[in-house]
Amino acid sequence: MASLSLLLFLALTFLSVSRSASVRCNPKDQKVLFQIKEALGNPYHLASWVPEHDCCDWYCVDCDSTNRTFSLTIFSGNISGQIPPAVGDLPYLETLVFRKLTNLTGTIPPAIAKLTRLKMLRLSWTNLSGPVPSFLSGLKNLNFLDLSFNELTGSIPPSLSQLPNLDALHLDRNKLTGSIPESFGKFAGKVPALYLSHNQLTGPIPTSLGDLNFTDIDVSRNKLSGDVSFLFGPKSVLQSADFSRNMFEFNLTKVVFPASLTWLDLNHNKIYGSLPQSLADLQLQHLNVSYNRLCGQIPVGGKLQSFGVTEYFHNRCLCGAPLPACK
Repeated sequence: MASLSLLLFLALTFLSVSRSASVRCNPKDQKVLFQIKEALGNPYHLASWVPEHDCCDWYCVDCDSTNRTFSLTIFSGNISGQIPPAVGDLPYLETLVFRKLTNLTGTIPPAIAKLTRLKMLRLSWTNLSGPVPSFLSGLKNLNFLDLSFNELTGSIPPSLSQLPNLDALHLDRNKLTGSIPESFGKFAGKVPALYLSHNQLTGPIPTSLGDLNFTDIDVSRNKLSGDVSFLFGPKSVLQSADFSRNMFEFNLTKVVFPASLTWLDLNHNKIYGSLPQSLADLQLQHLNVSYNRLCGQIPVGGKLQSFGVTEYFHNRCLCGAPLPACK
């Protein structure tokens, strides 16, 4: 009888140890994740977040090799409320995503500043409001910052240029005002792709941006003015440039475009002069110079005749294929 009791005890102990060994979830992280779920109103989107399941296996959660939560990606769910400050208590996070959550409101919480390991921060397609926080410049490991498709207001913090590892900066489709910071011509490390379109930015593009090798710039649909020709030139590595629907005004005639350029959109500005012959040497996938003040014959060659009338029309006196012949 004693031996049977001993065997039963050993069996139960083994099962308990086996279950403990199979549970990867860090208890501190689990506690914080439950706080996040509760703060969001226990949505059905996070129905898998229950004690019976290992939190490393929960929907939207990923753990690293040390079983700490390093990725939290909550997207495309029926979720209301604000970003819970508790997200700042997941110290091993490298990826934080709240995306396509149109009922997510409030401001970007200061608690995010504690996440010093963050490499990707994507808070997009929500109804977040308030300013772009300057504390984001303290997240030195960020390589991707996306705050697009929100209701953010105020000016762009110049301190964002202090992010040394940034590959891409998305601040497009908000309600940002003021000018593009002069500091954006002095990024501390990498030169990020810059997406600032669909805002209410004003003033000229700082000439300091011409000192860096940007590959992608999109500032379309703002209220920017002045000259952007300094961003081109034979030494530029610009691949995609969208300056459309602003108030830029400069002579295009002698602009030298880099061989790397494949996307150029200048439509709806006040650009004058003629189209440079060098455009015919480019492998352009997209070109639009409509609604400007250009004159003269469209150069023949390259991809220039493969674009339609709508890419050239509504200029002062531009002519030649695909527009009517010059007189």
